[in-house]
Amino acid sequence: MPEARSALDALLDLLDLERIEQDIFRGESRSALVPRVFGGQVAAQALVAAGRTVPEDRLAHSLHAYFLRPGDPGAPIVYSVDRIRDGRSFTTRRVVAVQHGQPIFHLSASFQTYEEGLDHQADMPPAPDPDTLPAAAEMLPRHLPREVADRLIEARAAVDLRYADVPPWGSVGQPREPRSQVWFRTNGKLADDPLLHVVLATYVSDMTLLDSVLLAHGRGGWAVGDVVGASLDHAMWFHRPFRADEWLLYDQESPTASGGRGLGQARIFTQDGRLAISVIQEGVVRVPR
Repeated sequence: MPEARSALDALLDLLDLERIEQDIFRGESRSALVPRVFGGQVAAQALVAAGRTVPEDRLAHSLHAYFLRPGDPGAPIVYSVDRIRDGRSFTTRRVVAVQHGQPIFHLSASFQTYEEGLDHQADMPPAPDPDTLPAAAEMLPRHLPREVADRLIEARAAVDLRYADVPPWGSVGQPREPRSQVWFRTNGKLADDPLLHVVLATYVSDMTLLDSVLLAHGRGGWAVGDVVGASLDHAMWFHRPFRADEWLLYDQESPTASGGRGLGQARIFTQDGRLAISVIQEGVVRVPR
């Protein structure tokens, strides 16, 4: 898959920040399906910036972030890292992303040295085998106008993302259970850097989490224009080692929506059933007037 590999290489280049001072980094940006920077890109780049100020033996175990302003895809983003704490086991970093002199994103991330401890987890839910599901290039044109499908395929070309059921834009006007599942992995192998795999999972985590909000109301979402929205805040906890270039099940649901906001929560499992990540996100979800 040379085209997919090229897309992954382009994404890895996008996430490879330039260090301009000891704790200041600069990243490029690119447009998404909407005329602003994709939130997953900003979150992933901010985590890269934080991770580059932390010893390699300390692994990311959580992040908490707020999206403050839409990012301008035509301008670079500057990431400033504050070294909040360097303890014996935990390291904490705060990152502010700035464009045009204004903060557009805040991230707090915590890193920990490996240690043994109590261990239990929720069971992995039933899900179809990802190899039996259609890839995006096959599935998306079934449900979207060709132009929109092509844009979505291009935007996600670095990732092999497969829906276990019909996506929101394939069931417009048919409210159903506010739950969705997707399998994902990068379209190509990654280096054995644990931070890189966490960063790629962070990037993908912002793609589909609010889909379950749309399903509850029979809305198709940003791809068809029957809602407008944006991420407000995003939190992730990284429980166990995983590889973003191997299949991961993103099991998502929405417990509530009100006040022009919708909440999505999810668990990400490895294909052999280990709970790797927990995710919660709130976003603006409005019906256009």
